[in-house]
Amino acid sequence: MVSTDHVLLSDIAHGRSGDKGNHANVAVIAYTAAGFAWLREVLTDERIQAYFMALCPTRVVRYEVPNLQALNFLLYDVLGGGASRSLRSDNQGKTLALALLQMEVERPRNYQVMRRP
Repeated sequence: MVSTDHVLLSDIAHGRSGDKGNHANVAVIAYTAAGFAWLREVLTDERIQAYFMALCPTRVVRYEVPNLQALNFLLYDVLGGGASRSLRSDNQGKTLALALLQMEVERPRNYQVMRRP
């Protein structure tokens, strides 16, 4: 259960993920412009790398996609070799966005204007 001073990232954004060989990309898409501004401040490549530490990414690069109010993270070397070579249950990274959206984050001051309309 999330404490009252924290929320799930999924309250502010939705996501999509997939694979690029042995690498995964995870997009976090804000519901509102206020949410996107907040995401840009809070979701750094270092924070995402720490969150996915168990997958041992060798590097995480963040790309901003302002026209979609989105951030896209490329997680290098997290798929155990890629779709046809990996023994992982999610060898294409399809569930990584759902995993990231479960991140507990500190409740933003203007949380109500960031939520899904």
